[in-house]
Amino acid sequence: MVKVYTIASGKGGTGKTTLSVNLGTMLAQLGKETYLMDADIGMANVGLSLGLQDAPVTLHEILAGKCNINDAIYKGPAGLKVIPSGISLQGFQQADQDKMRDVMDEIIKRCEFLLIDAPAGISKDGVVPLAVADEVILVVNPELASIVDALKIKILTEVVGGHVLGSIINRVDQEDYEILTKKMERVLGVKVLGIIPEDANVRRASSAKVPIVIKFPTSPASKAIKRIASDLAGMAYKEEAVAGKRGGFIDRLSKALFKKKS
Repeated sequence: MVKVYTIASGKGGTGKTTLSVNLGTMLAQLGKETYLMDADIGMANVGLSLGLQDAPVTLHEILAGKCNINDAIYKGPAGLKVIPSGISLQGFQQADQDKMRDVMDEIIKRCEFLLIDAPAGISKDGVVPLAVADEVILVVNPELASIVDALKIKILTEVVGGHVLGSIINRVDQEDYEILTKKMERVLGVKVLGIIPEDANVRRASSAKVPIVIKFPTSPASKAIKRIASDLAGMAYKEEAVAGKRGGFIDRLSKALFKKKS
């Protein structure tokens, strides 16, 4: 059964797109056929995050009826399939948002997971992704403005007939996770799916246009994202294999030294 998740936030700067890219990459790494679509046709960032800013065909052209959906699907990290949105003003003006549902209907025939990176805030372009997904995931920072705006998105989702699965608290710095979880669940009225710590490696990976789960797989943020992806995939979370390999090397080195001494 295909699961369609819209990743949404009430304001820009929460790390929503970065999380969408990494969550999609992680699901693909777990062996799930995963597609990531950038539904922010006005301020597209998915393509920029993955070095696809010069993609010749994007969601703009598909929504304008100029090209076939097959022409806008690009291979991303770990086998993730990416459908970027364009960055040109002309493409944005020609895109017909009403065709978004038709595009989705075509994509879900091919995958197990479809992640939709929705526009931040409340806008006409942002309503469709909230309504068409099976469930919406809110990305929130632990600050008042972000929480208030997330509440607005939750209410809007319910108004248009959508359902909020839960929230992901992003960029958390030195907080008691248990207390934070209880507080956010009480305020937002939805389950906290995971907490992602502030991690300098996120910016380093972003600058390299490589998902952090690929570039720094054992970093705190990567581990948190893997836990969330594992839960969404219905799989048990496992520590990164890198740690096991390091241990194996040490074991082999110890054995080699022991042999020399004997």
